[in-house]
Amino acid sequence: MRFSMGKTGYDQRQVDSCLDELGIRLSRLAARVEGAAAATREWDEIRQEVAWLNGLLQRLALDDAETTRRAGDAVRQEAAEILAQARFELDEAREEARRVREQAYADAVQARRDFEAALYARRRREALVDEVLAGVTVEPVPADTPTAAAGTGVPASRVAAGGRDAEPPRGRTTR
Repeated sequence: MRFSMGKTGYDQRQVDSCLDELGIRLSRLAARVEGAAAATREWDEIRQEVAWLNGLLQRLALDDAETTRRAGDAVRQEAAEILAQARFELDEAREEARRVREQAYADAVQARRDFEAALYARRRREALVDEVLAGVTVEPVPADTPTAAAGTGVPASRVAAGGRDAEPPRGRTTR
């Protein structure tokens, strides 16, 4: 706070400006002090409320100790019933799983037997075909041998012509 010196002392405008600035700062400090005092009062009120609630809870705890014990017993009883029901349902689920496993095993065994029977039948047919084919002799036909269809005077059969009464070759159906 340095002021310039004038003819009659300090410069009045500088002094007034300094006093205005100090007034603003004092107002701000007063507001902060008032806010802090209000906060202190609020904290005191909160502390009193907490103390009162704590006392109330202690009184209620003494009065309700028996009620709390009874409620705890009821909760324990209900928990025991729920546990017993859960164990019963678990046993039922295990039994059902055992039955499903046994049925799946039986189905798998039957499927294997069916497969082995089908494989055996196929091998027997294959052996029979091999036996039949072993007795067949095939004579080669020379390439220049004319066939019946090569001639021009061969009439078309009903099957070849696609007639109505014609039987379809084996393994094929008509539409």
